[in-house]
Amino acid sequence: MTETRTLEDGKDWLLQRLERGIHPVDEVDPVVAHEVIDGLTGLDPEAWTGAWGSAAERFAAAADAATDPAAEREAWLQAYRFAFVARYPTLNHPLKREWYERTRAYFQKAGALDDPPLETVTVPFDGRDGEGSELHFYVQRPRGVERPPVVMTWGGIDTWKEEMRSRAAYLLDLGFAMLLVDMPGIGQSPVRAGRDAERQWTPIFDWLDRQHDLDGTRVAALGASYGGYWAMKLAYTHRDRLRAAVNWGGGVHITFTPEWQEKSRNAASYLMDLMAARAALFGGTTFEEYVARCPELSLLDQGLLDQPSAPLLLVNGRNDLQNATDDIYLSLEHGDPKTVRIFPGGHMGEGPTVPTIGDWLAERLA
Repeated sequence: MTETRTLEDGKDWLLQRLERGIHPVDEVDPVVAHEVIDGLTGLDPEAWTGAWGSAAERFAAAADAATDPAAEREAWLQAYRFAFVARYPTLNHPLKREWYERTRAYFQKAGALDDPPLETVTVPFDGRDGEGSELHFYVQRPRGVERPPVVMTWGGIDTWKEEMRSRAAYLLDLGFAMLLVDMPGIGQSPVRAGRDAERQWTPIFDWLDRQHDLDGTRVAALGASYGGYWAMKLAYTHRDRLRAAVNWGGGVHITFTPEWQEKSRNAASYLMDLMAARAALFGGTTFEEYVARCPELSLLDQGLLDQPSAPLLLVNGRNDLQNATDDIYLSLEHGDPKTVRIFPGGHMGEGPTVPTIGDWLAERLA
């Protein structure tokens, strides 16, 4: 947890976010969430998962007992949302790993009741020694759209592919199919973060090429928070397979410097375990382990920023404390022209961020 956060600080942080309807408690039942927060006895993994997990189990029991499909789906969604908070922000304890398994199970039960149902896909992955041999992702199709374009989307160090389903639901309304996948180093990704971890997306592009009911010639990448970095990198490394890419709040170069990491290690916009969540991307647990590795992600030092790219939209909040908004201005000094939208607020911005992104993608995928 951050070095200054006490239990009472944590409760206040959660209550403020619950009242404002923002991450990580933006979609949980507010009445039940208030009960959980009031009864929270600690921010350590045992107390944390016990409190939020108990609420998740209540909703799972209600889903099992439901006779109406709509009520069952909503109960599974609430079970999933509370389970997500139980495993938040990273799997740094066996209980959090257990709750991540339940998070996926509840999410898939809810998705099976969608119209059309959420599809779970597994494709082979030719991993290196110690890596996985499979890649897992979800596909959500818009209703009544024949051969829709596809937006591949993922989150960051704590918001994973399951959480992006609701955060990017606006894309479904625009007639896009959503492909939800985990970025390297988190969730079910078979690889750790590293200089060439974007190779995990190649089998996804190959899979899309084989789908007759999806338009694999109209594909965009949308990465949120830390995941914005990988969307931007794909705009360079896989530019021939993308119509557009969006870096929504991710780093580029400055974010990965030791100076920025020291500055942001206790960002007030994060509740706990920020550095543990970042370090986990590389298989580590500490600030020192993360700082030793993260500079290798720099798109500037990799020589990519001056290369041609797919059309890029860069979005963030003006006062981001987690990732450097100055990375956007640095990016404008290199390579092809880019589209930029700076919003008020902190990490990822406040205001009509999703509609702005969706409408820009609609123009590029038309």
